[in-house]
Amino acid sequence: MSKRHRSQEAVPLPRAEQRAHAHGERHRVKGELHGLAEMVSHGVDSDDVVEPGAQWKPMHHHDAERAAKKLDHARNQRHWKVKEWKRRTTVRRQKAAAYRDLAQSA
Repeated sequence: MSKRHRSQEAVPLPRAEQRAHAHGERHRVKGELHGLAEMVSHGVDSDDVVEPGAQWKPMHHHDAERAAKKLDHARNQRHWKVKEWKRRTTVRRQKAAAYRDLAQSA
């Protein structure tokens, strides 16, 4: 059985608390952006102001390199319902109809 939640040191935040923290962070960033927009509209040069960034982000459970590799692998797989598939099907039907017409006329 997994030991993920057995250690008291590595217990993740409860989901509700994590969402509340993220909500507060989004609110803080939005408020700072509003203040910066006011400063720029009142004559401060836009190059002189510093945009706020997210100071708090939740820890991700996956490895970043592994996720990038998995995403790259998913991009290389071809979905069956793409335009090329539809065109190929149409060409196949047209070819079959042409062979039928040729067989009927002979």
